Amino acid sequence: MASSDLPPPSDLVDFVIEIAAEAGRITLEYFQDSGLVVERKDDGTPVTAADKAAEVYLRDQITSHFPDDAIVGEEGDDVAGTSGRSWILDPIDGTKSFTAGVPLYANLIAVLDDNEPVLGMINLPALDEMVWATKGGGAFHNGQPCQVSDTAELRGAYLMTSGLTYWPDGALARLTAEGMTIRTWADAYGYALVATGRVAAMVDPLANVWDIAPMKVIIEEAGGSFTDLVGNPTIHNGNGVGCNQALSEKLLAVLPDSA
Repeated sequence: MASSDLPPPSDLVDFVIEIAAEAGRITLEYFQDSGLVVERKDDGTPVTAADKAAEVYLRDQITSHFPDDAIVGEEGDDVAGTSGRSWILDPIDGTKSFTAGVPLYANLIAVLDDNEPVLGMINLPALDEMVWATKGGGAFHNGQPCQVSDTAELRGAYLMTSGLTYWPDGALARLTAEGMTIRTWADAYGYALVATGRVAAMVDPLANVWDIAPMKVIIEEAGGSFTDLVGNPTIHNGNGVGCNQALSEKLLAVLPDSA
């Protein structure tokens, strides 16, 4: 049996909850600080001292406790491992929200065994919310089990997204024609809303692996579906769709042709 077929041990879950909470506290020290300096990376995306400090903390903790594990993070170099387990980190998912003083940003942690997500964490420190899941162990919102909604029709369903820029040609028009209600400022917050049944779907037309690494195990353990834009159940194709099972086939049927 592959290690990815087994749920992570409880002490690993406790460790992730602990380091996610501390990473959140680190970012809150910078949040809504009028003196915060926003830099631009080579790709034009923003980065701050908060992003860097939170990732340094997470990497230090992981390296100290699990020195043989690989680490991939948005703000640092990849670290090769020998254990077969890897960590994918986004110290602040939604840096644009963070720098605008909008409290919908998250600290993201994913643990992969044999390249398959087995633990996912969305920590929303400014909202005092955590959503996490382990493969085979269920999904939780602030320590209580959570599940996706039972919304079965596109018409009237709420769909979250992070912005409108990178959508496939015509997809937004098709969704609105089907009667879906689209809301933004989402990022990881959108997936948290899906996992807790507060909205029906979240779509990331363009995403790095650290943006969506925790989402597959979280959404699936909450009873939903996580795929790429054309229905492949993976975090590695540069986009993501999270929704409940009842809507998955209908939503994916509306998205393609240029996806």
